[in-house]
Amino acid sequence: MDPNLMTSAANAVDTASSIVTALWAAVTWVSANLWWLALAAGVLLAGWEAVQQRLAAKALAERTHVELVPTAQFSPGEEEIWRQGMQLIRAAGAGPWWTPRRARTLRLRLRADGSQPLTYRIEAPAGAHALLARSPFGPRVTVTPAPPVAEKGRAHVVRAVLTLHGKPGSGLREVPLEPDPLQPLVDAVSGLRAELGDLAEVCVDLSPAPRWHLALRRQQIVRQARARARREAAREARALSTQSAGSMSVAWGRLLDPAQWQGRGPVLMPPRPQHVNPERAVGNLAEGAGLMRVQVLVRCASDNAGRAEQLLALVNASMDVYAGASRLSAQGWTVGPVRIGPDVWPWRGRFDEQWARALMRPSRSGWARIEELAGLLKPPTAAARIPVSEAQMPTYGPGEDLLPQGWYQGGDGRERLLATREDDTLFEVQSGKAGWGKTMRAQVHAVASAHNQRGLAFVDPHGDSFAEVACYLAHDEIMDRVRLFDLTVSGPDELLACWNLLDMAGGQRPYEVAAAVVDAFATALGWDDIAAPRALTILTKAVEALVAVNSQAVASGKPESQATIFQVRPLLTAPSFRHLVLKALDHETRRWWTTSFPDLPKDGLLTVLNPLERLGANPVTRAFLGCPVSGYDIRRAMDESRVVWICPPGTGPTDRMLVTLIVRDFLRAGLSRRDLPEHKRAPFRFYLDELISLDAGASTVIAEITEQLRKFGCRLHGMTQLLHRLAPATRAALLQNSSCLSTTAGSAEAIAQITSQWPGTAVTAEDVAALDRWQHYASFTVAGTRVGPLRVRGPELKEVFGTLACPARTGALQQAALRNAGARPLSELAALALAQEETVSSFLTGLTPPTTDTRTEEQFA
Repeated sequence: MDPNLMTSAANAVDTASSIVTALWAAVTWVSANLWWLALAAGVLLAGWEAVQQRLAAKALAERTHVELVPTAQFSPGEEEIWRQGMQLIRAAGAGPWWTPRRARTLRLRLRADGSQPLTYRIEAPAGAHALLARSPFGPRVTVTPAPPVAEKGRAHVVRAVLTLHGKPGSGLREVPLEPDPLQPLVDAVSGLRAELGDLAEVCVDLSPAPRWHLALRRQQIVRQARARARREAAREARALSTQSAGSMSVAWGRLLDPAQWQGRGPVLMPPRPQHVNPERAVGNLAEGAGLMRVQVLVRCASDNAGRAEQLLALVNASMDVYAGASRLSAQGWTVGPVRIGPDVWPWRGRFDEQWARALMRPSRSGWARIEELAGLLKPPTAAARIPVSEAQMPTYGPGEDLLPQGWYQGGDGRERLLATREDDTLFEVQSGKAGWGKTMRAQVHAVASAHNQRGLAFVDPHGDSFAEVACYLAHDEIMDRVRLFDLTVSGPDELLACWNLLDMAGGQRPYEVAAAVVDAFATALGWDDIAAPRALTILTKAVEALVAVNSQAVASGKPESQATIFQVRPLLTAPSFRHLVLKALDHETRRWWTTSFPDLPKDGLLTVLNPLERLGANPVTRAFLGCPVSGYDIRRAMDESRVVWICPPGTGPTDRMLVTLIVRDFLRAGLSRRDLPEHKRAPFRFYLDELISLDAGASTVIAEITEQLRKFGCRLHGMTQLLHRLAPATRAALLQNSSCLSTTAGSAEAIAQITSQWPGTAVTAEDVAALDRWQHYASFTVAGTRVGPLRVRGPELKEVFGTLACPARTGALQQAALRNAGARPLSELAALALAQEETVSSFLTGLTPPTTDTRTEEQFA
C-alpha cells in the first residue's frame, strides 16, 4: 500500500478524532455550565428588550396628530383610498432609523362622546407631519393639526382587542363604498349621551409589513397547505383501503354479482396529495404592495353602570360588516357571566400600554390589504347618515337665546328639539302645503324670540296667529313690548292703531321720509322713470310739500295738525288748500308749483289720485293711514326690541298695496339704522306669512331686505306654499342668503326648488313628497357650517311652551298690545281722518308766509 496514502488516512482519522473530542468537550462544558449560559442569554435578551422598549417609548413620545374633517359632498373613489392607504403605510415608518419595528405604527382613531359626531384622527410619528398634511382626498377633506386627546376619567370602562380570525391567507370582505362601510359604527355610537359621560373609541393601528416576516409567513402558510393536502390524501387512502378490505356492502355486492365470482378484484390506486399552488395558498399575502399589519383596540366608557358594556357590544357588532373568509372578532373567553380578556389581569396592563403608546404586538396583529380596510382608511363620506350631535345643534331650552327648529329623532330613537342660535339664524325660507306646519313653526320661532328679549314684527294676512300665540306672550316682561295693529276690525267700537306715512314727530329727516313714501308707492304700483315719469314727479313734489308742512307743525308743538297721505288729493285738486300749503314752503320748493304744475293736464293727476282713492275707500285703511300722529313706528320698535303684530285686512290689489307700504317701511327703517354703531343695532326679525300675497307688489323690497339689512341687524323669515310663484328676484335673494331652508310635502315643481339647493345629498323630491303632515326636511347654518338636510317634526306651541301658557291673561295682553300701539275706536279714528284736511287748513291759516315771497294768490291758484 502506498505509504503516503496511509499517512493521509491516519491524519484524517486523527483530525476527525480531534473534532469529536473537541465537540464532546464543548458539550460537556455546556452541560456543566448550562444554567450560567441560560442566565447570560436571559440577561442579554432582557437587556435587548429593555433597549427596545426605551427606544420605542422615545419614538412614540414624539407623535403628530391631525384631524380629518370631510365636507358634506365627500365621496372618494377606490383609487383615492388606495393612495391614502399607501400614504399611511409610508407615514407609519417615518420615524428615526433606530425606531424599533413595534413602534413603527400609525393610529386611526375614531371617537365619539355624544357631544359631536364621529371624529376621525390620524396619529403618526412626528416625521410624518408633512406627509399627512397633504391628503389624497383633495379639497373635500380638511386636514387640521390637533392636540392629543385629553383623557377624562369615567366610572365604568370596558376594553376589547379585535383580531383577524380565519384561514391563513384569507381576507376580510371587501365592503362596497356605498353605503358607507362606517355606517354600522356611526349607528352604534349615535345613541351616545354626553350628559351620561358616554364614550366610544376605536383605534386601528397599522404597521408596514416586514419583508422577512412576510416571507416567513408565506413559507409557513405553504407548508401548512401542503401538510393539509398530505393529510387529506392519507385520509382518502385509509377510506379506500377500508372500502376494499372490510366493507360489508362491498362483500355482499361480490356475492350477489356472478361476474365477480371469477377473476381478480379491482386494483385500488392510493390517492396522491393534491398539488398546492403557492400563490393561491398564501391568498391576500401574495403581493406585498398594500399589505399591512393591523390591530384594532376598542374602549367604551360611561358614568352609568351597564352603558359601557352595551356600547362595546354595539361597536363589536358593527365590525361584522367586514366578516368574510376572515373576520374581526374580540379576543378572550367567556365563562358563564365572567369575561376573561383585556379588562382583567394580566392582560389589562398590556392593553393599557398598547392603548397609550400605540404599540404593535405581532402576536395580536393580523395581516390585511388596503382594499379590505378601505372603509376604515377614510372619514365618513356623503353616503353616511351622520346623526346630529349636541355640538352641531343644541337642544332647545327656554331662555337660552335659541330658536327651536324641530323635533329630531336620534339613532337611539330619542327625540330632542333641535335649535339654532339667534345670531346664527339670519334668513329663512319655508315652503310646502297649506296647513302642514309652516305658520305654526314660525309662531314658535316668534314666541321663542320674544322670550329671548328680541324684537320682531309678524305680518299675518289671515289675522289668526296673534290669538294663537297670545297666551304664551302674556308675561310681564313681554307685555309692555307688544304692539298690535289689527286691520281686520269692522265694528265702530273695535280698537285700531294708526300710521301716518308722513309723520315727522320722530325726528326723521324730511328728505328721507319723502323718498321712502314715494319709493313705497312706486314699488307697489310698478312706477319707474320710464313707465310713469310724470306720476313720480307729481307724487314726489306733493309728498315733499306735505312733509315740509308736518315739519313746521311738529316744530310748532302741534303734531296733531300734521297732514297725511290723503291730503295729497286736496293739494292737487283744491286751489284754496294748495294756497295754504304753499305759504308754508320756501321759495325754492314753491318754484315747481308756480312754474310747472299749472301746465300739467288735469287728467295727468288721475294716475296719482287713483291709488289714493282706492286706499281711502276702505274705512279701516282710511282710519289707519289718515290720522296725524302714528302709533306705528317700526324703527323705534327695532331699537327698543318690541314685539309687533300686523294683521293686514286682506290679499286684494288694494290690500297688497298697503302691505307693500308696510314691507317697504321695513327696508326704510332698517337702512336708517346706519346712524347707530354696529354694536347698538339690536337684532330684529320680520316674519312674513303668505309670502306670495306679500310679494305681488313688493318683490324688489323683500329681495333688498335679504341683501342689505343683515349688517343692520335685521333678519327675515318667509313662508310660502309655492316658492316658484315668487318673483324671480325674491326667490333668488331668499335662496342665496337663507341660513335655514325647509319644506313640507308638496308638488314636485315646488319641492324641486328646495331640493335643488341640497346637491350631493340623499334627499330627493320623492322623499319630500312622501312626508306626513307636520314633517319637514330642513337644512340649517350653524357657526358657518351647513347642517342637514334633516327630517324633523315641526314644533307646536303647546308642546314647546306648554309651561309658559297663561290663558287667563290673554285678554290683558290684548288690551295692553292695543294700548301700547295707541289704538282708539274705529269710529273715532275715521272721524278724525275725515276732518284732518280742515285741521291742517286751520294750522296753515295761522302761519305767517315767508317775507321773501312776492307772488300773488292768483299765481298760487
